[in-house]
Amino acid sequence: MTGVVHPLKLASLLLQYPDGDLLHARGELAAAAEGLGPGPQADAIRAFTRWATGIEPAELQARYVETFDFSRRASLYLTYHTLGDRRQRGMALLALKQRYAAAGLDPAQSTGELPDYLPMLLEFAALEPEPGLAALARHREALELLRAALHAEDSPWAPLLDAVVLPLPGLTRDQLTRIRELAAAGPPEEEVGLEPFAPPATMPGVG
Repeated sequence: MTGVVHPLKLASLLLQYPDGDLLHARGELAAAAEGLGPGPQADAIRAFTRWATGIEPAELQARYVETFDFSRRASLYLTYHTLGDRRQRGMALLALKQRYAAAGLDPAQSTGELPDYLPMLLEFAALEPEPGLAALARHREALELLRAALHAEDSPWAPLLDAVVLPLPGLTRDQLTRIRELAAAGPPEEEVGLEPFAPPATMPGVG
């Protein structure tokens, strides 16, 4: 990893499961974070990389699984937060896939992930900032729900969500109301299966 790395590209990598390749690259990722320069977004990313480089690999992996795989409220699949496993979610996933295709990208082909997987959206925003940030903004409520869940658990990954939302427009009062309603109720309960997509195994102020 050479040169200045887009902060959302770094966030994309740091929010993925720390497999062997990412564990091996921890020092390089931390160095890239240090090279971002001043600013709250860079500071938030550095807060995570400084923690992640000081923890044993096995513990880092275990903490990741505990954080993201065992809690519905910390799902990295954004449409799940607002639509659960209802039929509407399949349409939302299709819309995201079409956004990628319009930009000439097909990230799911190489990763096998659903289109709403947050690291995939962040990679999109790093490669194609205008449509990518617009796609993230469309899922702002889900981002805030995930962000709030991580902060509630005092998770070391929480600063990465702070970094993700910083370049997005401020929240409207309607969005804040919706976030509070969803936070109280949790993801909508399953009504029907998703086809052709399979489901994945401190409140903010008004901007």
